Order: sequence, then structure tokens, then C-alpha cells
Amino acid sequence: MYKPRYDHIEEKENLLALRSGCQTAFRQIYTLYSGRIYLNIRKMVKSEQDAAELLQEVFIKVWDKRELIDPEQSFRSYLFQIAKYTVYNFIRKNNLEKQIQAYLSQHNTQLYSHVEEQLDEKQDEQWLSQTIEQLPPQRRLIYKLCKIEGKSYAEVSTLLRISTSTINDHIVKATKYIKERHGVLDKSTLLIASFILLQHH
Repeated sequence: MYKPRYDHIEEKENLLALRSGCQTAFRQIYTLYSGRIYLNIRKMVKSEQDAAELLQEVFIKVWDKRELIDPEQSFRSYLFQIAKYTVYNFIRKNNLEKQIQAYLSQHNTQLYSHVEEQLDEKQDEQWLSQTIEQLPPQRRLIYKLCKIEGKSYAEVSTLLRISTSTINDHIVKATKYIKERHGVLDKSTLLIASFILLQHH
């Protein structure tokens, strides 16, 4: 049985209807083009699920920007152009997130290691020294005696005439403070790294 070809005139009518917000026209256009657009996207991304989600994103953009459609221009070219930039943005975002995750993974591991081990370079030693000086006087003294000079809790307890539990409390709070300060430093570095990465895309 002869089936009339979907020609330019019919497409133009559908596009005009779509511009006016006609959902039936949108469904017709989706049915006609979605298969080809999906295959095109699938060539550029590895995952079928990603391709399916990107296909939906393409047609959501078509619907959201329907008033900008020019029925006199090739709608097929317009669709493939939207699909291309949608995929490019997806790949760019994906790669950036992977780089940032790798950065975070590396530095989060450091944050949970011993402060003394992660701050072994001269500039980091200087930073650690300056941070220790910001501690309250007694906490600063206890931290220096235990962590810098290597004295035991028992020795410091005898020296300062305070209990080992008090010493432990000071050490825990001092270490937490130093780690938090180092975390702020890492976050600042991450923001700079993210900015640099964005400039390259």
C-alpha cells in the first residue's frame, strides 16, 4: 500500500504547530527523528543508557526552544547540531568531573593520614609551624612536647602535672584543628585547579 512521503511541506506544518506548543506535532517529529539521532549519539558515547538520556535531553531542548525553530531551515541539520553540542557538553563535563574526582581522591587520602606524614616538605613544615602557633597556649605546648619532641603522654603528664586524659583531649583537638586548616588549604587549591581546568574547555 502506498504511503505518502513525509515531505518538506508536511514538516513545515508540523514545525509551525510545534512552535505554537502542539504536543501532537512534537510527538510526530520525535517519532520521525529519534531513531536517527539516537544512532548518531550512540557512535559518540559508550553507554546505551547515556545515549538514551542524551536523546531525551536533545528533544527537551527542542521543546524548550521551540519558539526559535525556523521552519524555512533544515530541521534535520538543526537537530543534529543540537545533538552534537549536547554530546560535546556531556563529554566535557564527564572528563572534568573525573579529573576533579581524581584530585579529591588523592587529597582526601592525605587528609586522613598523619599530619606529620603529609607535611614533609619545607614549605609545609613552615605552614604546620605557623598553624601550631595559632593553638591556645597550653594546647600548643602539649602538641609540641608530644608530636614535635616525641615525649610520651606519661612524661608530659609528670612535667605539666595534668592527667594523660587531659593531654589526649588536647592532642585530639589540636590534630583536628590542623587537619581542618589543611582541608581549607586543599579546598582553595581545588577551586584554583577547577578554574584552570575550565579555562581549557
